Amino acid sequence: MAAALTSAFVRPIANAIPANRAGIAFSRAFIASSLWLASPPLKGSRVEPGIRGEWVRGPEVTEGNAVVLYIHGSGYALCSARTHRGLTTRVSGGTGLPVFACEYRLAPRHRFPNAADDVRAAYERLLDQGYRRILVAGDSAGGHLAVDLAAQLIRERREPPAALALFSPLFDVTFSLAAQRERMSPDPMISAAAAARLVGLYTVDADLASERLRFAFDDIEGFPPTIIQAGGLEMLAADAIELARALRRTGAHCELDVVPGQMHVFQALTRFIPEAGPAMERACRFLTGNLPAIVRAA
Repeated sequence: MAAALTSAFVRPIANAIPANRAGIAFSRAFIASSLWLASPPLKGSRVEPGIRGEWVRGPEVTEGNAVVLYIHGSGYALCSARTHRGLTTRVSGGTGLPVFACEYRLAPRHRFPNAADDVRAAYERLLDQGYRRILVAGDSAGGHLAVDLAAQLIRERREPPAALALFSPLFDVTFSLAAQRERMSPDPMISAAAAARLVGLYTVDADLASERLRFAFDDIEGFPPTIIQAGGLEMLAADAIELARALRRTGAHCELDVVPGQMHVFQALTRFIPEAGPAMERACRFLTGNLPAIVRAA
């Protein structure tokens, strides 16, 4: 029912919004209002400002030397740590760990690789603050940024995150995979063409074959354990499947969870989708199950 209503009312609006300054402003307000309605923060959670982001702690979550870095999505151009509190408070509550929800510079004003650089800076700040056990979670474009972060650390022979949880991650920034899937069944939220226009505000003038945009993993060994979740109705289910295949080819442990009948980042829609809670619980169990018990020396 939620997917049918979204297809009838949200998809036409999303497809009609132009990828210009006025369209982006409208989209940001529309998505912020929608998430406020559909994805309220977990009751009893605390939110405090941080450096280029915010600290989120679920009920009874205390400090330690482990943390989750959360990277929000929405096409590199929309949303913020604030809009994603429905997700970040539940990640914190589910893992029992503090979450740092990082802010990154948004398109169209800021282009590739600004967002990726800001995510890397957030990771480095967590290390500087003494965290040696870092988990990473992200949705949509945030999932793409999470994979880029881990891959770059491995290429530099630095310690990557202990594990990743990716919700409806973007894998193919050209949206070719999404377009192929869309021909079988339209995405309830947006068309592949409209989504590609949005992401194109970030990737414009960039080499889409760059190893930081088009993940091949040919030179990657030791990628962190990863869980990937996607909705069976969304076009980015194709990206989730292909990303899982690519990671498994490197020898990485990767669990793929495509939930039938669900939409893009359905984990956020807690007020309307019963499957959101159990999916988040599975993701959080995966993260904590791969958290090292012993902290390596800095």
